[in-house]
Amino acid sequence: MSAVAKQAVPAPSLRIKWATAEWERSAAFALRREIFCEEQGVFVADDRDEIDEFAIALVAVMQDEDGLSRVVGTVRIHEDLNEHKTWWGSRLAVTQAYRGRAGGRIGPDLIRLAVSSAHARGCTRFLANVQSQNALLFKRLHWRSLEEFDLFGRAHHRMEADLEYYPPFGTPQVGFLSRAR
Repeated sequence: MSAVAKQAVPAPSLRIKWATAEWERSAAFALRREIFCEEQGVFVADDRDEIDEFAIALVAVMQDEDGLSRVVGTVRIHEDLNEHKTWWGSRLAVTQAYRGRAGGRIGPDLIRLAVSSAHARGCTRFLANVQSQNALLFKRLHWRSLEEFDLFGRAHHRMEADLEYYPPFGTPQVGFLSRAR
C-alpha cells in the first residue's frame, strides 16, 4: 500500500480595497441591488442615486482556490459637498453567505478601510446612517449614535466614527488582506 501525499490547497484569500476595476464596481452595484432591493426590499429596482456619481466604492474581493475572484462585500464613501472634511459612508452590503461567523470580519474590515482611507484624505468627521439592527456592531467598532430616525421606512441611527481609532491608511487602492474565513 502506498501513501499518496496530499497537496495543500491554498485557502481562499480576501482583499479589502477601493474598487479599481470596472468589474469590481459593477459587482458592487449588483451586490447592493441584491441586498437592498431583493433581500430587504428597501428600494424597488435599483438603489443607485446621485451620490454614486462621485462616491468611491470599496469592495471585499474573495479569490478562491481556482483563482476566480468575486465581490462579497461593498460600501461607498464620499466627502460631503456642503461640509468640507466631513465624509459619509453608506450602502454597506455583505453577501449573505459571508455575514456573521461565516464571513468573519468582512463588514468591520470594510468599515475600517472606509474610515481610515477618508482619514488619510483629510477627513475630520466621518458619519453614516446605520440601520438600527447594525448599530451595536458600529458601537463595538468605536462609533457613537448621535440620533435615531426613520429613513426609507426603517429605523436608523446617525452614527459618528471615533477617528482616533482609525489611523490614516494611504494605499486604499491596494488595500489589505482580511482575516475573514
